[in-house]
Amino acid sequence: MVATAYADRLARARVRMEELDVDALLLSVGPDLPYFTGYEAMPLERLTMLVARRDGDAVLIVPRLEAPRVTEQDDVFTIESWEETDDPIARVAAHTKGVRVVAIGDHTWARFVLALQEALPDTRFTPAARVTGPLRAIKDAAEIEALEAAARAVDGIAVEMRDRSFAGRTEHDVHRELVERMLDAGHQRANFAIVASGPNAASPHHHPGDRVIGEGDVVLCDFGGTMRGYCSDITRMFVVGDPTPEVRDAYDALVVAQEAGVRAAEVGARCEDVDAAARRVLTDAGLGDAFVHRTGHGIGMEAHEDPYVVAGNATPLASGHAFSIEPGVYLPGRFGLRLEDIVVATESGPRRLNDAPRDLAVVG
Repeated sequence: MVATAYADRLARARVRMEELDVDALLLSVGPDLPYFTGYEAMPLERLTMLVARRDGDAVLIVPRLEAPRVTEQDDVFTIESWEETDDPIARVAAHTKGVRVVAIGDHTWARFVLALQEALPDTRFTPAARVTGPLRAIKDAAEIEALEAAARAVDGIAVEMRDRSFAGRTEHDVHRELVERMLDAGHQRANFAIVASGPNAASPHHHPGDRVIGEGDVVLCDFGGTMRGYCSDITRMFVVGDPTPEVRDAYDALVVAQEAGVRAAEVGARCEDVDAAARRVLTDAGLGDAFVHRTGHGIGMEAHEDPYVVAGNATPLASGHAFSIEPGVYLPGRFGLRLEDIVVATESGPRRLNDAPRDLAVVG
């Protein structure tokens, strides 16, 4: 990404800071830092922090041994490296001297937050997400292109898995295959690969284990990673042999519910109304109590970020919002089902980024 894009993002952050009466933005580990600088800090005991004052320049305070990893962006920030014997907290405090309110990155280690609060006793601290969240939630064309590329990669994996044998394999074996396929497809890292079979699929975030997949099992595969700095996330369902009528009927209702959620995700629609559209279908099918989580979450540099598609969130969708639509049905001790696609709200209507088949795939 060119430096002008980062400069524009910081300029918009300063406008937001003005609106919120925030004097400085302090960003350490987490996605906010690369969003504004292009640099992703390692989660180390050595402090890295961007100090962006509302009324001044931005400086990236970084350990000297990490400085070679930083691509300089002269029009965006200057680099100030510190030695092993230096006090980086004092460096940050010097650059924020006299400020009344700072917004500190939500992923900043507690040890650094506490040290900065001690060094700046007259300064009030507030979460940086108040500044950065609304900015990051609206994706520009380049970000949507990156999300689409990541979605295409996992789409291909979902299609390939339809021709794979599941019976006789452990959940962990299938998990490992999904991880390897994501890396082979161009992801820098695999963030997760949920493989839940039979009754284990009734636990939405089941950790894949040694259970052997057998005849008649439904298998829930929810997987995603990071590619070009942006995340993928997809869920597809497989069944070993013919599904039971109960599974087939529940899945048919799930497909309709997901479609209702996608269609409701128009620009201007409230997040809670999108959730309600998907939930209503499952409630009418007698499965409302089996849908135990929100309908979706925002996605971008993080797998889960604003906006959240959940009851009680009256935030209206805006063009550029990217989020999952993923209703589920979970029947403890029996089976679980989920169907997930990434969707972008656009002025011409909701746009699915995932195109892999959405039927219940019968596998061996």
